[in-house]
Amino acid sequence: MARWLLNSFSLILLLAVCSLQARLILPLSLDDGQLETKGAALFATSRVDDNSAGNYRLPNTTEPESYNVELWTNVHNGDTEFNGTVNIDIRVLNETSNITLHYRQTSNFEATIISRDVATPTAIPLTVTPELQREFLVLTQTTAGEAFGANTNWTITINYTGIHRSDMGGFYISSYTDDDGEQHFLATTQFESTNARHAFPCYDEPARRANFTITIHHDPSYTAISNMPVNTAATSSGVTAFQTTPKMSTYLVAFIVSDFESTTGELNGIRQRVFSRKGKQDQQEWALWSGLLVESSLASYFGVPFALPKLDQAGIPDFSAGAMENWGLATYREQYMWWNKQNSTINLKTNIANIIGHEYAHMWFGDLVSIKWWTYLWLKEGFATLFSYESNDIAFPLWDTYQIFHVNDYNSALLNDALASAVPMTHYVQTPSEISNRYNTFSYAKPASVLYMFKNAWTDKVFRTGLNKYLTKNQYTSCDEWDLFASFQESADELGFTLPASVDDIFSSWSHQAGYPLLTVTRNYNAGTITITQKRYVANKTDTNSATWYVPLNFATANKYDYRDTSATHYLLNVTETVISDVEASSDDWIIVNIQNSGYYRTLYDTQNYGLITAALKSQPWRFHPRNRAQLLYDTYIFVSTDRLSHSILLELLGYLTNEQQYAPWSTANTILTVYDRYLRGDDSYYNFQDFVKRLIDPIFDKIGVNEIPGEHYLNNYLRIVLVSLACQVGSDDCYNQSANKLSEYLYNGTAIEATLKTQAYCAGLRSTTNEIYSRVQSDLLSSSDSTDRSLFISSLGCSGSTSQLLDFLRLSLDTNNSLSYSERTSLLNSAYSRSEIGLTASLEFLESNWEAYANLSDSAKPLDAALRGIATYVVSEKQKTRLNALVDVVEADGPSYINDDLSTTIDSRITSNFAWLEVNRDPVLNWIEDSLKENGSPSLTSSITTILVSAMALLLFRLY
Repeated sequence: MARWLLNSFSLILLLAVCSLQARLILPLSLDDGQLETKGAALFATSRVDDNSAGNYRLPNTTEPESYNVELWTNVHNGDTEFNGTVNIDIRVLNETSNITLHYRQTSNFEATIISRDVATPTAIPLTVTPELQREFLVLTQTTAGEAFGANTNWTITINYTGIHRSDMGGFYISSYTDDDGEQHFLATTQFESTNARHAFPCYDEPARRANFTITIHHDPSYTAISNMPVNTAATSSGVTAFQTTPKMSTYLVAFIVSDFESTTGELNGIRQRVFSRKGKQDQQEWALWSGLLVESSLASYFGVPFALPKLDQAGIPDFSAGAMENWGLATYREQYMWWNKQNSTINLKTNIANIIGHEYAHMWFGDLVSIKWWTYLWLKEGFATLFSYESNDIAFPLWDTYQIFHVNDYNSALLNDALASAVPMTHYVQTPSEISNRYNTFSYAKPASVLYMFKNAWTDKVFRTGLNKYLTKNQYTSCDEWDLFASFQESADELGFTLPASVDDIFSSWSHQAGYPLLTVTRNYNAGTITITQKRYVANKTDTNSATWYVPLNFATANKYDYRDTSATHYLLNVTETVISDVEASSDDWIIVNIQNSGYYRTLYDTQNYGLITAALKSQPWRFHPRNRAQLLYDTYIFVSTDRLSHSILLELLGYLTNEQQYAPWSTANTILTVYDRYLRGDDSYYNFQDFVKRLIDPIFDKIGVNEIPGEHYLNNYLRIVLVSLACQVGSDDCYNQSANKLSEYLYNGTAIEATLKTQAYCAGLRSTTNEIYSRVQSDLLSSSDSTDRSLFISSLGCSGSTSQLLDFLRLSLDTNNSLSYSERTSLLNSAYSRSEIGLTASLEFLESNWEAYANLSDSAKPLDAALRGIATYVVSEKQKTRLNALVDVVEADGPSYINDDLSTTIDSRITSNFAWLEVNRDPVLNWIEDSLKENGSPSLTSSITTILVSAMALLLFRLY
């Protein structure tokens, strides 16, 4: 299924989770960032692989060979009932008295079986016994009760009825409303991981591959699509039959009955179509074009052609999974299918191509070659995540898409894999809920990062040849990780690529252990050697864990900074320490471990080497690869947060940003600086932090500005979003003025705002603006019928730096006669208090006068309770704390029914955590910044002196004349 997605705000939250002290920002639920979420829990409990009687695995006494599935649906009129008949050709492997299948939420079973080993078989009635807990359908002979002999062949026929579910699982009903207000129904599928059994009784395990022939009866006004092309000879009005599939897993079967319209294209003999609701064909072109290029790129890279005669994509109105790799019919949330140049962002354009890359990579990894069991979910999801980027890098080489990989999936993996509750990539699960909970970092982002490490360490040629062998040798079968390792080993041996240990040993050290190594690099500057030690990285630096890995290493130095060759030159061979003496660097030269940051680990240097790196970055940043620059910032921040390094090392390192022009380093810096900003914004010396950040950002902001530039680098669009957000957050006058002008030109002169920058332009433009423009946006909010625009307006209005404007905005929440919905009106406060110290103060002032009216916005929910808890998350000063506690005391005394009993406890806990962070970090950060500004001349100080001189001169002239 689709890849793990993180936006920059999600990354900020994840950084805070990893830090011991960074407690202001609440941990992010990964289900919010995971595009293909199939379970509620983040981590599952490890289990031993258990195939004994009584478990949730099907018996191994029989196996399916083919299915003939026939379905009847009247979904066109909203009817939720469907009927089905399934014929399953099976082979009995070991003598058994019963045959066990899976089912879910179907009923009225009538079953018979006939032998395929006799010329004139007689249908034998079967007794069907459902077992609800394990969702087993046990079939036994009704009369004689005879056993089914080993090595015999049978055909089971089952008639049944079902209900189209409404929870976006199984064979479910969906709908959309067109521009005329008419509702259109459709039936579609989402079978991964254990929902095929809802559409028809089956062997619903990934290794039980079989051929499928699908026939669907539907209203003649609707059409049906499935994995394979239509079988025209067997199709008639209201009956659509499809060609038989190759052997495949049940969870990859798909069919859709709808009135969708499509756009068609063809490349290299493969026809592709994009389906979605009527009236959206003009927005399907980018998904079609991306699909054509991505499929061609993957087929070329793997050296294995796409296996089916056609490849469709469909956008579904209601789709919980985000995207799904059904073989030959990938399905998506419809918003991941639509893009147009006028109204869609560059981020969406990239995301669509990336998601398509993920699902199309599955056509090989997961579809052509499936997994033996969900233990090895990473074996398909890790590859799909990696090749969502690799396919885009091939198809769209100017995007530099691996910078996006670095700040998203790579960093997500490092953060989550550092938690004590992390689990290995290879991790046994059994029940449907356990299987669902495997869709997380450890099946997506981490294996993608590990695979990327070995793609670089072993060279792309060895990696690519190994994948070709794996796919070619195992096509139409199911595999485990050892099959992959064997193909890599064969590739390395064949190409004469020497490895220091077997692939089995090297790779399994990463797939069978949770976590990853922290490499500590200590240089002997006199002897010219370096000592590298490894231990599992955890936040607690005194932890005594003893885990080790086979770690591939390489180096860049001041005299050898060619980053093109990422192959491993050395290994840390599953030992805790090694000494390396052949790295060519003098005592005055810097050393960087992990070229392009392709290895999956963190690196901690000695203080002297950090000094050499920082000095070189400030004078010649181009001598460091952009991803190495990003990771230096990222790791240093983490090490400061966990008391491994001093704040001064990080702050000195951040100083090089005045010469930085690339997206990944600035995205990482923005994450760090935004965390600091949220803690320090209530401090009396906050202006010094603002000056420090403005000094860093001004040079690149002057170059990038708030307007897109024709012909600029693709990632400049991403970079501009980061810069505008950060520059305006810390009060850059240039950012305020340019953004306000951009918004004004749009509101009054109709000068379009680029879709990519609309969110930033509104927020930045409203930070310091006239009451007239502010009121205009409020009016637009109340008159708009577009939910996306309304959300934009609410979020942006909270960005104001004017208390009077914010209070006017917040009062909208109490006017129940305006157009705001309950969820909208209770989101206004969050929009203000989460943005700035002024916003938090305005929120407190508003509630001090209106807390009872706000509490009465709902009779059932407790909006006041939620608002007070939210405000506590951002309280970072004694003044704010005193004011909030006083308000809580009033509410507890005069309106206790409006709040929950644990409100005070929760508020105290959150404020205490924030103050604990400040206790550790406030003085080192602000004292260093103050000293630095004094040394270099503070813009604020210069401005203040200028103001004093001008005032004195004016007074002197007044007295003289």
